[in-house]
Amino acid sequence: MIDRRSLLLRGAALGCSAAASPLITPVALASAPWDARLVVVILRGAMDGLDAIRPVGDPHYAELRPGLLAAAPGVPISDFWALHPALSRLVPLWEKGELAFAHAVSTPYRDKRSHFDGQDLLEAGTGFVPGAPRSRDGWLNRMLQVVPGMEAETAFAVGRDDMLLLTGDAQVANWAPEQRLTLTPQAERLLHRLYAGDPLFASSVREAIALTESLAASEGTDLDAEEMEEMSGMTSMSAGNHADLARFTADRLRRDTRVAAFSLTGWDTHNKQIGGIDKALTQLSDVIEVLQVGLGDIWGKTAVLAMTEFGRTARENGSGGTDHGTGGAMLMAGGAVRGGKAFGAWPGLSEGDLYDRRDLMPTGDVRAFAARAMEGLFGLDPTVLESAVFPGLDMAGTDRVIL
Repeated sequence: MIDRRSLLLRGAALGCSAAASPLITPVALASAPWDARLVVVILRGAMDGLDAIRPVGDPHYAELRPGLLAAAPGVPISDFWALHPALSRLVPLWEKGELAFAHAVSTPYRDKRSHFDGQDLLEAGTGFVPGAPRSRDGWLNRMLQVVPGMEAETAFAVGRDDMLLLTGDAQVANWAPEQRLTLTPQAERLLHRLYAGDPLFASSVREAIALTESLAASEGTDLDAEEMEEMSGMTSMSAGNHADLARFTADRLRRDTRVAAFSLTGWDTHNKQIGGIDKALTQLSDVIEVLQVGLGDIWGKTAVLAMTEFGRTARENGSGGTDHGTGGAMLMAGGAVRGGKAFGAWPGLSEGDLYDRRDLMPTGDVRAFAARAMEGLFGLDPTVLESAVFPGLDMAGTDRVIL
């Protein structure tokens, strides 16, 4: 006999939670009483910021990474900086002032260099005290809690576990954008009857059915012919879950949704980094381009923050890759961003300048740049951001990142 809870688990389309697992790609969205849009992309696996955004003007850079540089020459965007070739499609955004980055940034996490701990600290947005209990809510959820009049329109997620970034007291529902419920009227009535005595699961059923109907009615109706042609011309993103996530996110952001978050994987490049990071950066470029095209005029009110748990070693290893490090990079895109800028203080790459003589030295807190984005987009007070959203954060000295 199949009870209603086992049926729910088997039909994983209902009430799914956001995934913290690096094997799963989640997406979640919520509405709020403002017109600006925020998209947070978690880059799981520790993106090599020194390869993505290259400090080629630093005299020590080339000697630390001879193999990586020879295999994939960068695309200069200034006298000091060059982008990895897989990000070359984003150069026009840089030139238009719609792409920026912060380098030598990190969370307060140090030394252990564990993906799981690093991702937890990134999504919790708290400080790091060895042995202390971990926070069980995330900074994006806490931000939603401090906004008067915020309503959870719908959150869309896939995975087995909660995405800590979105966990908390603010209501966030869940969905997988690739899931579809195909129900006959009789099956729909059966589901309603099956879960009638359980408010939690009954709500999940109603939400899943309503969302499926909404998506079915809206698919293919939001982009005009010119936009559809432009998207079809982006051959590199013609398939793949990452592009589906971005299209789905753009569709909801064109409606009542104001805040979105999802993950991209594939950034753990210990071996043969040249191919691995090329694929991951191509997917990140796809996501940003899909959002730009899909949002249309709303792109001008949007900021996309791409964040990772920590950086990678300054020196390439003997396997053509890089190992877990400390300081990394954060990408920012969107028409609301103060683009064409490199934020943060560059620490240098001489051996004496490195953290523990192996990693890029952090000179900025990645949380502070996220806080400045929320301050600029939503008008949140810095004291609220430093206490309720990012407890213990000091935003002093961090430049504003929003126009």
